[in-house]
Amino acid sequence: MKVLVVDDEAPARTRLCGMLGELEGCTVCGEAANGQDALAQAEASQPDVLLMDIRMPGMDGIEAARHLQALEQPPAIIFTTAYNDYALQAFDIHAVDYLLKPVRLERLAEALRHARRLTPIQAVSLQVTAESPSARQRICARVRGALQLIPVAEIRYFLADQKYVTVCTADRKVLIEETLKSLEQEFADRFVRIHRNALIAMDYLQGLDRDSEGRARIRLDAVDENLEVSRRHLADIRRLVREQQG
Repeated sequence: MKVLVVDDEAPARTRLCGMLGELEGCTVCGEAANGQDALAQAEASQPDVLLMDIRMPGMDGIEAARHLQALEQPPAIIFTTAYNDYALQAFDIHAVDYLLKPVRLERLAEALRHARRLTPIQAVSLQVTAESPSARQRICARVRGALQLIPVAEIRYFLADQKYVTVCTADRKVLIEETLKSLEQEFADRFVRIHRNALIAMDYLQGLDRDSEGRARIRLDAVDENLEVSRRHLADIRRLVREQQG
């Protein structure tokens, strides 16, 4: 079993690596100091299990675990943390186990035995529910076989087309396999629906126009195309424009 150790504190990583060395059948395939580094290393080394801290600078363990589902073979997740107030969040994303620091060898061995049993169905073990407790700060997309992290703060709109959703920023467009409904629920405080197939970022809304056929279209900062606003959502968008301009 290949294990990737993720913790922002080097002594904690060293201790866990030492403990793993005492357990038969476990191999440390790498170390990472934050969630973003963990994603890159997980993609490269394809570990069976991540031992991952939760509170880390930049991308924390909870967000990293959610992004790991984009891998073709998501690893099982065992959280290691000094704080017990993250347990609910950890199990909301179906972590295999949740170990409080200082981690005991017997408890670690038990968690890894559980992970070993789940490894053949690890893709199921990391399915994120639509009711995940906190919104992501980044969207993870697979582009030409590699993972890309897109800051949500840079996204102008989400546009659905059959099974894919286009994520548009000021300088790129990528496809993700998520539903518009789940994105709307997760980012309800930042995005608003303008059409059955489109969500826009409220912060980038610049105005509302009519095209030559009389259809309402919104203007977004640093975006060339003006997306259509359906009649169902037009009143809400007009109100939002007035509030921003007032």
